[in-house]
Amino acid sequence: MTGLRRTAAVALSHELEKLALVGPGPSQWLSQVRRRSSLLSSRLDEKPYTEVEMSYIKQGEEALKKSMSILGEQDGWKVEIMEANGDKVLSKVLPDIGKVFKLEAVVEKPLNNLYGELVDNMEKMGEWNPRVKEVKILQKIGKDTLITHEKATEVPVVGPRDFVNVRCSKRRGSTCILAGMSTRFSGMPEQEGYVRAENGPTCMVLHPVLEDPSKTKLTWLLSIDLKGWLPKTIINQMLSQTQVDFAEYLRNRVTMSSPSLSLC
Repeated sequence: MTGLRRTAAVALSHELEKLALVGPGPSQWLSQVRRRSSLLSSRLDEKPYTEVEMSYIKQGEEALKKSMSILGEQDGWKVEIMEANGDKVLSKVLPDIGKVFKLEAVVEKPLNNLYGELVDNMEKMGEWNPRVKEVKILQKIGKDTLITHEKATEVPVVGPRDFVNVRCSKRRGSTCILAGMSTRFSGMPEQEGYVRAENGPTCMVLHPVLEDPSKTKLTWLLSIDLKGWLPKTIINQMLSQTQVDFAEYLRNRVTMSSPSLSLC
């Protein structure tokens, strides 16, 4: 059946070319149809997704949708930390989710440098972020979706935690959105010595600073359940400080690393 469809698409393209030679016609429309015919042929060659893979893709897109909806709500945010360099962490409590945190920071490097570190080189994050022990890509699904396993380093009060996440990356104009949430993956059961924590809808939004495109505005929405019996006041302080520290770790990394040519 796939072969017949491909043949039909090619035949349609040939017939349209013949019509174009007969006389004047809607050339713009004809060009558009040719492009669609070519797109149809290329899509027929793509590997179809399994039902499980489609569920991961939908989870990633849902995480992106929920995260952007939360960030779009301007009211109700409370300042947790305000740094001298302009970095700030805000928080708010949401029904059915709990307390979420939002980091706003400006990094004096182009967007593609940050994207290269956060996406292309994500498995190297443990090299520059002391809060991360390991990031491993378990599966890639298409060009936008990943399943990852992440181990956090042990810190006072909070023992070793790990996460299994589905990640989704999208570009909207000059803005890159990296969203994710916890998921289940048969190839990565709970690990001995680690408490399996959960990320709610979370995302990082990157876009060039309007006044100076060589700088990047970073917004990080964090929603996390570390599990276990932990004092909320201590956890809230730790999470907001984690975001501030992350901005500084990322600045140091992109300053030392060579320019990235990656495009999101």
